Amino acid sequence: MIRILQQDNRITKILFAVIIGFACITMVITLVPGVFDNSDTNNANNFATVRETGFFGRLGVNSATVKMTEVNQLATRQLQQQRLPEFLMPYMTQRAGQILVQRQILKHEADRLNLQVTDEDLRRELQIGPFAQYLFPGGKYIGDDAYMNFVQNFFQVNRADFESQIKSDMELQRLQALITGGVTVSDNAVREAFRQQGTKVKFDYAVLSSDDLRKTINPSDADLEKFFKDNQARYATAIPETRKIQYVSFDASNVPGGKPQITDAEVQGYYNQHQSQYQVKEQVKVRHILIAVPNGTDSKTDAAAKAKADDLLKQIKSGGNFADLASKNSDDPGSKTQGGELGWLDRGRTVPEFDKVAFTLAPGQTSDVIKTQFGYHILQVEDKKTAHLRPLSEVKAEIVPILEQQRVGAAEQTYASQLAADAKKNGLEKAAESRGLHVVSTDYVAKDGVIAGLSDGSAMLTQAFSVVKGADPASVSTGDGFAVFQVADIKAAHAPVFAEYKTHILDDYRYQQVPLLLNTQLSKLEDRAKVLNDLKKAAAEMKITVKTSDLVARDAQVPEIGSMGGPASVAFTLNKGAISGPINLGRSGVVLTVTDKQEPTSEEIAKNFDQTREQLLNDQREELFRVYVGNLTKKYEEAGAIRYSKRQPAAPALPGGSAGS
Repeated sequence: MIRILQQDNRITKILFAVIIGFACITMVITLVPGVFDNSDTNNANNFATVRETGFFGRLGVNSATVKMTEVNQLATRQLQQQRLPEFLMPYMTQRAGQILVQRQILKHEADRLNLQVTDEDLRRELQIGPFAQYLFPGGKYIGDDAYMNFVQNFFQVNRADFESQIKSDMELQRLQALITGGVTVSDNAVREAFRQQGTKVKFDYAVLSSDDLRKTINPSDADLEKFFKDNQARYATAIPETRKIQYVSFDASNVPGGKPQITDAEVQGYYNQHQSQYQVKEQVKVRHILIAVPNGTDSKTDAAAKAKADDLLKQIKSGGNFADLASKNSDDPGSKTQGGELGWLDRGRTVPEFDKVAFTLAPGQTSDVIKTQFGYHILQVEDKKTAHLRPLSEVKAEIVPILEQQRVGAAEQTYASQLAADAKKNGLEKAAESRGLHVVSTDYVAKDGVIAGLSDGSAMLTQAFSVVKGADPASVSTGDGFAVFQVADIKAAHAPVFAEYKTHILDDYRYQQVPLLLNTQLSKLEDRAKVLNDLKKAAAEMKITVKTSDLVARDAQVPEIGSMGGPASVAFTLNKGAISGPINLGRSGVVLTVTDKQEPTSEEIAKNFDQTREQLLNDQREELFRVYVGNLTKKYEEAGAIRYSKRQPAAPALPGGSAGS
């Protein structure tokens, strides 16, 4: 609801697009494999040191250090941007380090080629580049103080570091332009590229599902027993370790002393120590009407928006209902359906112009028309709260349960410690019996199992699997109380008995056989379809379902196939009526026949010629620069000009490839 009024997040996008590095350069150096095996830098905060490859470089002149703090910051940003799981952090750290090392290599080369950026170049970039709208709105400089505040607030760096980073990015962009400036593409290549991109096909396709094939694999017991024997190492620990646990559990009702009595003095003491929790910020409850004015709007449109806002204000002052006018006219989709209601706002939460007026008006007052970066607003203040400390009388009812829970928790922990000490001395049975409690024995349970008698047995299982059989009784939280437990017995992980594990072995056998069967059946379908020159007849003989696609382009998604940019893209290379070979999609496979094919007309090719040429040029520039960076990195590595820290985190291997690939 208030999103439209909050601080502009376009700066964050510029941060990723500019401050981290120009997108093309970053992409290229990310994709070039790096070798992280020569290391002699011992500083814990150093990831690597990069020096020039010549004579002066060997003397340590013009060397640059990539700091671990920089690597970690970039890795964290990339992890968050790509919404990747936390366990990939070591891998992302290694990749981020590679990016920053290769940026330093490119910086050395750019300096060597005298591509340095001057202060005048920087000034021009700030005036006309992506930051111009913030630093030079309307062509007018915002001033040194505002500039420094902007840099500090959005990038958490000082002005000098900010400008140094911009210069570095500009220099690398110049290097890329120099290396790739001679790239050209022929007119025929452009036409052929668009012809391929613009071609659409319609096809019939027979689908073989791995899940369906799996059900057809029914080996004999002899086959399964042989498979089980041949894979003994695989099943050596298939049955996980289990443990039998004895425990005594209790909650607050079992602890002597009953419900704790909380005194006024204790309440006062807690209140004095936690007053920050009871501070109420200055707030205002406000409605608004927004007449939006998008960025780049011409003066005529702006004037029309202002006139509409002025007219609405006139209606309000003449007795018009603010909420009704907001519902009918406001351009803020989050609040218009609530009559412009924004609710309670803290000071500083909205853009400055809005914030200033909202906290200046008295309850019941309506503002004049004001302008922000979003357009023209009319505000109406409904209520206000001044900053104050909530009195003890108001919050006492909140404090007492907290103190009671703390007292109960402490009493439970003390009781659990006493019970564990008694159990260690006299045994769990006697310690429980003396307190009117009873001992529970679990079945053999795995580490990821469930203890039925407890609301939360996870902590007990974790601790139980970290001690030896017969270890001293220990206490642990159970969610609604505590328990004291001992490990009574342990069954080590072991191989299963064939008869008891037969179902799992059958699943494994099928899983192993499916890929081969899928390929075999696809080949059989292809051969029969080409013999009959009819995919539908061949599929019918093999009792395989045939489906028909829409007329699709390369960027389409087709049911059972997925992206047409994958293996099924072979359809775009076939003539009408042609039958494809087997197309293995992993969990399924298809054979298809093209029933219609439409290529772009010469007029469409001509219309998209310039755009296609630029796309091809960018692709070739990117590839050329990638090769350049790869060769340059290899040159620096062979010259010993890159020295990596011995304390780098190891990157885990990812499915389908190595960590460094």
